[in-house]
Amino acid sequence: MTKNIENNPLLNIKQFPDYASIAPEHALPAIKHLCQQAKNQINELLANEPIGWETYEKLEAIDNKLSKAWSPVSHLHAVMNSEAWRAAYQDCQPIISQYGAEMSQHSGLYAFYCGLRDSAAFADYDATRKKLVNDAIRDFELSGVSLSEEKKAEYQRLVQSASELYTTFSNNVLDATQSFHLHISDEKELVGIPDSALALYRQLAQQNEVDGFWLTLDFPSYLPALTYADNRQLREKLYYAYNTRASELSDDGAFDNTAVIKAILAVRSDLAELLGFAQYADLSLANKMAQSATQVRQFLTDLVAKSKPQGQREYAELVAYGKEQLGIDDIQPWDVAYISEKLKQAEYAISQEQLRNYFPVPKVIDGLFAIVGQLFQVTFAANPHLSKWHNDVQSYTVKNADGAEIAYFYMDLYARQGKNGGAWMNGAIDKVDSRLVQQKPVAYLTCNFIPPTEGKCAYLSHDEVVTLFHEFGHGLHHMLTTVKHSPLSGINGVEWDAVELPSQFMENFCFTKKVLDDMSAHKDSGETLPDTLFNKLTAAKNYHSALMMLRQLEFSLFDITIHSRYDAETPCDVMTTWRQVRQEVAVTPVPDYARFPMSFSHIFAGGYAAGYFSYKWAEVLSADAFARFEEEGVYNETVGAAFKNEILQRGASRTAMENFVAFRGREPDISALLRHNGIAI
Repeated sequence: MTKNIENNPLLNIKQFPDYASIAPEHALPAIKHLCQQAKNQINELLANEPIGWETYEKLEAIDNKLSKAWSPVSHLHAVMNSEAWRAAYQDCQPIISQYGAEMSQHSGLYAFYCGLRDSAAFADYDATRKKLVNDAIRDFELSGVSLSEEKKAEYQRLVQSASELYTTFSNNVLDATQSFHLHISDEKELVGIPDSALALYRQLAQQNEVDGFWLTLDFPSYLPALTYADNRQLREKLYYAYNTRASELSDDGAFDNTAVIKAILAVRSDLAELLGFAQYADLSLANKMAQSATQVRQFLTDLVAKSKPQGQREYAELVAYGKEQLGIDDIQPWDVAYISEKLKQAEYAISQEQLRNYFPVPKVIDGLFAIVGQLFQVTFAANPHLSKWHNDVQSYTVKNADGAEIAYFYMDLYARQGKNGGAWMNGAIDKVDSRLVQQKPVAYLTCNFIPPTEGKCAYLSHDEVVTLFHEFGHGLHHMLTTVKHSPLSGINGVEWDAVELPSQFMENFCFTKKVLDDMSAHKDSGETLPDTLFNKLTAAKNYHSALMMLRQLEFSLFDITIHSRYDAETPCDVMTTWRQVRQEVAVTPVPDYARFPMSFSHIFAGGYAAGYFSYKWAEVLSADAFARFEEEGVYNETVGAAFKNEILQRGASRTAMENFVAFRGREPDISALLRHNGIAI
């Protein structure tokens, strides 16, 4: 090992990465070294060690060391995206992809796990160990471990190609988003837009060393303008820019994802065929709760049938209000959010910006910690000693009721240049408790809220509060696990169509009085959210819920369609397919130029390919789980303990259905989902 490698901060990470010391130039040497080291050590172990659990723990330790190095590289690429980090990530990605593909088809490792399963000791393993072994064997077989050497090489080539295409897609979306801006000097053009957004626009202008206002396509900038701006031409200009991102219609096609999507679908089809599946959807569903694309499509179309009549009524009401009250006779897509917000204010006298005044970020975080602490008997303490990648980042220690430290997490809440859009939770460090490795779980919670301006505290809209609770639900799933081995700890190994259960479950608390009281303080008076506003908020909870349901069903049906009906000889045109799905599902219009699929990162750059339906599938689980709290008491600590013990702590040590039944006493019922969304059963 050279001196440069010895001093690399990505090597020998213990409980936390040292973000202050990690630079892009550290990534490639560390990943190359660790991948080669892991291959050598694995082969040596398999050649010289007996088949048994002690050998498994040695293999787990090897994988854990590499995972702890790759995690900060991947994370910093997402939250501190620069030319240097992008280059470093892209240099490392083929190496990581190749390593993963080789390990997934490693005949020696496969034989080792089969040997564990067939050993006399297996009968004495607990249920978690047995599931870990059986899941590993299943995953090897789904990765083509039995293929010929020639086909294994083809599999590895396809996996690496897919990985590179996903990065290209993601980079194109980010570059297209950040290439656009509007510099506006006259504030009169921004009438109607809330002060919080105007402050952001001024701050962005200052950062770009100009006077006036600077609008971008980052969501905290884009959404307030589309929702509140009285300037219809401004709304149209922003709508066009946002909905043509990463297509042939923007940036002279420099970031066009059309060919990238075609290549992604072709690679996925080839992978599925190589592994013996008729369609990529069949491969994707092989380790999910849903059994087939037909079952998924039936689930989604049933929800469409139940939701569309109400969605049509909601849209007709919106159109009528736009014509009669706002004088907009030819309602266009860039008018929908604007009219919807005006109608909501007229019906309920409440708006997200009005609510924003009540939710200062520190108070919201305190309220979040309070309800989680009460239900799950954990506490949270600020931990300023952890190394961070940006001044915005806050870090915390999680403790059990007895004061023992059980986990840690980072919060990176605010939008900034070079940070991927959206909100997400990722595991930074997995829980492992073996003879060789003892480490506690560490989570990243990342959002893109409007940052503090003019030195003042940042405030959240109620929708943003819901987003924070959602991502924290994922974090709890990762951090509260008691499973000792990383393949099944936290969210690892959980069926993808159940992984949203804890996150969507947590959203429900954002509509309960006690929780809102604990997290609200008006920016001027300091008063908690008054009963009048709370009542309006809960009354408006299901405002246009059918339209929102149909939007998610549209995305889900588009996803499952392109991945279950692909024909290599005559590949589908994704734009044509999307429009056909919209004809079946949607009730709101989009213009011919809209290019939504070109920026649909969830399925073309994330983990939701042939799995976007998981949001609705898991919402059935989460709604029914929360229904038990409604039945026995929303703040019932006994029910909270049961949810923690049977779901949050269990990880993938049991199937998701077994976890749910253990908590609920029966299999899930869709009626709670429809009731929570205000849709007639």
